[in-house]
Amino acid sequence: MTRYDSLKNDLLKSPSTWLVTGVAGFIGSNLLETLLQLNQKVVGLDNFSTGHKHNLDEVKNLISPDQWTNFTFLQGDIREIQTCHKACQGVDYVLHQAALGSVPRSIEDPALTNANNIDGFLNMLIAARDAKIKRFVYAASSSTYGDHPDLPKQEPNIGKPLSPYAVTKLVNELYADVFARTYDFNTIGLRYFNIFGQRQDPNGAYAAVIPKWFAALLKGDDSFINGDGETSRDFCFIDNCVQANLLAATAQSGNATNQVYNVAFGERTTLNQLHELIKLRVEQSTHKTGTSHLIYRDFRAGDVRHSLADISKAKELLGYAPQYSIEKGLDKAAQWYTANLT
Repeated sequence: MTRYDSLKNDLLKSPSTWLVTGVAGFIGSNLLETLLQLNQKVVGLDNFSTGHKHNLDEVKNLISPDQWTNFTFLQGDIREIQTCHKACQGVDYVLHQAALGSVPRSIEDPALTNANNIDGFLNMLIAARDAKIKRFVYAASSSTYGDHPDLPKQEPNIGKPLSPYAVTKLVNELYADVFARTYDFNTIGLRYFNIFGQRQDPNGAYAAVIPKWFAALLKGDDSFINGDGETSRDFCFIDNCVQANLLAATAQSGNATNQVYNVAFGERTTLNQLHELIKLRVEQSTHKTGTSHLIYRDFRAGDVRHSLADISKAKELLGYAPQYSIEKGLDKAAQWYTANLT
C-alpha cells in the first residue's frame, strides 16, 4: 500500500476542512472532486476569470448529494485581502491554485499577471497565516527553471526566468520561504510540469496544447505546433497532481515542509510524439481515421526547449508515487474529451 492509499483511508475516517482557490478551474475542480469523494469539507474560492461553473456542475454530478453538502463556494478575487481572510476562516489546509497561467498571456499583459500571481499570492499567505492554517500548499511552476540547461530538472538548480509568468512563480517561492522563516508558517510549493487531463479547457487563446489537439482532431480541424515539434515536455496526468497536493498538505515529516517539489511523471515526450499519441486515441475512440493536418509555426517567445523533472525528492519526502504515465493519462483524457467535445 502506498502512502497515498493510506492517506485516503485516514481522510475518510477523519474529515478536515480544506480551502481550494481557483476551485472552478481545471486543477482546482479535480482537487474538489477527490476531496469531496473522501468526505472532506471544502471551501472553494474562484472569480471565474479562467474557471467555469460547468466544472463545478460536473463535480456535483460525480459525487453523492450528501458529499456535495460539504462544499461551500465563495465567488471572489484573491486580489482583495478581505476575500482571502473570509475564505480562510475555519480552514485546516489551503491548496492555492488560483493564478493567471500562460507564458504568452504574461508577455502580453505582465501587470495583470503580476497582480494575480504576486499580489494575490501575498494576500493568501497573509490570510492563511492570520487564520493559523496548518499547511499552505501552492501551485509553483517548472517555468522557474528558466534558462538552466541541465536535465533532469532538480529543485535547487534554477536559472534566469524567461517570461513575466516565470518571474511571478519564482517570487511566490521567495515569499513562501520568507513566511516560513519569519512567521514559522508551514508552506510547500509544487512545481507543476505539464499537467493535463479531464476538464482542461480546449478553448481560448491561451489553452494548453493537449486539450487543443484533442478538440482539433475530434472536429477534423488542423493542429498547430510551435517550432519543429522536437520540443519536449514532462507531461503529468491530473490524478498524479491531485495525489501530490494531498500528500504535501498532510506530510508529517518536519523535513518535508517549507520546501518545493517537482510534480511530474519523470519522462520526456516530444510534441511530435504527443500528437501521434493523441491522434491514435482519437481514432480509436471515434473509429474514424483522422483527416486533419499538422501545421508547423514559428517557435514561441519565452518557451523552454526541453523539460524533464527529477521527482526523487517528492518520492522520498512526500511518498509521491505517480500512478499514471502519459499513455495511461491520455487514455483517460481521451474518454473525457470524446464524451464532452463530440
